[in-house]
Amino acid sequence: MKQNLLTQAVQLREEGRAKQDLSILARARQMLLVLATSYPNDPEIQFQTGVAHDNSGLGKEAVPYYVKAIELGLSGPDLERCLLGLGSTYRYLGYYQKSVEILQHGVREFPDNRALQAHLSLALYNTEQYKEAVELLMTNLLETTSDEKLQYFKHGLLYYAQHLDETWDDKT
Repeated sequence: MKQNLLTQAVQLREEGRAKQDLSILARARQMLLVLATSYPNDPEIQFQTGVAHDNSGLGKEAVPYYVKAIELGLSGPDLERCLLGLGSTYRYLGYYQKSVEILQHGVREFPDNRALQAHLSLALYNTEQYKEAVELLMTNLLETTSDEKLQYFKHGLLYYAQHLDETWDDKT
């Protein structure tokens, strides 16, 4: 019963997100709120409730659900998405240092997730860690692009991204 309701709520949330339909998202959110109240120790339900709030533009309300899901031991792909959701939400709410901490945790746990790295670079920028932000963005760009001109200069650009403050005079 619980799993069926959760599956229905998640499908409804995904439909609402895809259509950008706030009324569908509101219905999904209501279903998930009932589940979250009925099953307060279920990390997946807490996580999905957070996502439903986030998808509805209610990031501030999403945070406690994301935090609780992590505290309850959320794992795997759901944890990966939860860390991304929580980190990006902290950032747009202006909690930049919290954002950096959560997103760095996410990058350590899921080093191949480029979305986590991209969000981390934004949070690093917001905490005035400009060098780290640019290096992370440039590295991700150069490792994923098929643009011939960028590929031609890839070696040099990667070097410069890691040595942003060096000049020719530093080498002589």
